[in-house]
Amino acid sequence: MNAYQLLDSGNGEKLEHVGPHLVRRPAPAAIWQPRFPTDIWQAAEAHFYRHTATPSGEAAISGAWQVANPTLKNPWLVRFDELTLQVRLSEMGQLGFFAEQLPNWQQLTQAVRLLQARARSSAEPIKVLNLFAYTGGSTLACASAGAHVVHVDAAKASVSWARANAELSGLSRAPIRWIVDDARNFVAREIRRGATYHGIILDPPSFGRGASRQTWQIDLHLPRL
Repeated sequence: MNAYQLLDSGNGEKLEHVGPHLVRRPAPAAIWQPRFPTDIWQAAEAHFYRHTATPSGEAAISGAWQVANPTLKNPWLVRFDELTLQVRLSEMGQLGFFAEQLPNWQQLTQAVRLLQARARSSAEPIKVLNLFAYTGGSTLACASAGAHVVHVDAAKASVSWARANAELSGLSRAPIRWIVDDARNFVAREIRRGATYHGIILDPPSFGRGASRQTWQIDLHLPRL
């Protein structure tokens, strides 16, 4: 298990070391020219093609992975500080984590520890609500510092993935409530129950669909949430 490293980007793609593997994926905002020569990009062990023709000539509707290394095991593990996360080549070209969130995870850990230091005389634990919690990076960062976390995501698969990450990180017994629910519905119930938290993590997508096919549009729904 090794750390993550962004090696290069350009021409609408990015080249990453993800643990021991070299991965090439779309990055639409990378409109510049890459620094590395073509042969290094072509050495990628896994390459995700989105809305283009694959090398075999078959049309990719939402995208497809081409895996050049037959020994690549999917999933595999990557280490971020004290956390161990499971990496998977998902059908949407995602890996199950966003490496740019690492500084946020570190800040969350520090914030929980600071709150605990300020509340030493109180028996109440530090409570954190994580909405749109995905595969649990922020949840585990807080839990590793001793917080009691409520992890909410509408996708059952993402919550299962997060629980696997908790086990891999030695946090399977941490005080985490795993909730499969729409964030807006859950928050409405918490308000009616009078529930309070020391911190709320909110990292919503721009668009999404819940388990009951309800839609989330950030420009319409974020203000009320």
